[in-house]
Amino acid sequence: MVAGSLILSGCSDPTAAPETSGGSAAASKLTVSSANFTESEIIGNLYAEALKAKGYDVATKFNIGSREAYIPALADGSIDLIPDYTGNLLLFLDKNADVSTPASILNELPAALLAKNLVALTPAAAQDKDSVVVTRATADKWNLKSIGDLAAHNAEVTIAGPPEFKERPVGLPGLEKNYGLVPAKFVPIADGGGPATVKALLDGSVTAANIFTTSTAIPANDLVVLEDPKNNFPAQQVIPVAGKDKLDMKAIETIDAISAKLSTEELIKLNEQVSGESKTEPKAAATAWLTEQGLITK
Repeated sequence: MVAGSLILSGCSDPTAAPETSGGSAAASKLTVSSANFTESEIIGNLYAEALKAKGYDVATKFNIGSREAYIPALADGSIDLIPDYTGNLLLFLDKNADVSTPASILNELPAALLAKNLVALTPAAAQDKDSVVVTRATADKWNLKSIGDLAAHNAEVTIAGPPEFKERPVGLPGLEKNYGLVPAKFVPIADGGGPATVKALLDGSVTAANIFTTSTAIPANDLVVLEDPKNNFPAQQVIPVAGKDKLDMKAIETIDAISAKLSTEELIKLNEQVSGESKTEPKAAATAWLTEQGLITK
């Protein structure tokens, strides 16, 4: 919760009470959004349904796209609130930021957001990191343990990932810098490591793929997450991001209560409900989870 105070207020005193994002400009009508992958939509629904239960007039614009799309939308007021991930968010805002530890990320994030007229609330314990994933057959064939082991096979490696993975510091540039991994080909797939990416990996269209660590496809398909000893991929706590002065204190407390209960294990369970055999709709899964956690009542 101290981290939340630092993020929200952007102050250096961890004992100081956080300033609200609200005030006279805060409105009871809010637009909640998500990035263009399932987990983000699930978390966006957690925010939206909890706010509705508190009496807010909530509109939703889910699957809006990548940060290149939704950060400007937050800044211009097209949307008001979206879930994000600490490390990649900071690197998007400042490619030279120190993302070596979770603490350094939370220390630098407030100022980087404020420059865009944005604020963040309390980060959740839940963390969903980028990773490089291969099939069990590929890992066994090449005796792969870490990302660096792939570099010996550069000429044979094709990597799939979201289009922005090609240019982002933690994407191909970081893999080359930290591990000497320069794939022969990059295949852009705009589903955030989702079904299309997994299919490409399983059918052999690609050798490796950028898939988030909470993906249920990893255990379901016995995929192998390669170790990242040089921390190419930074800490990625789930963090709510809002336009400055868009949320009043009641809204902040509502979202903070979600973050306080959202662990990595709970996030994986939510992903499984939506992407697993039951195929629960994100809104229904979010509503059930909020009810189970005592955050809303039916």
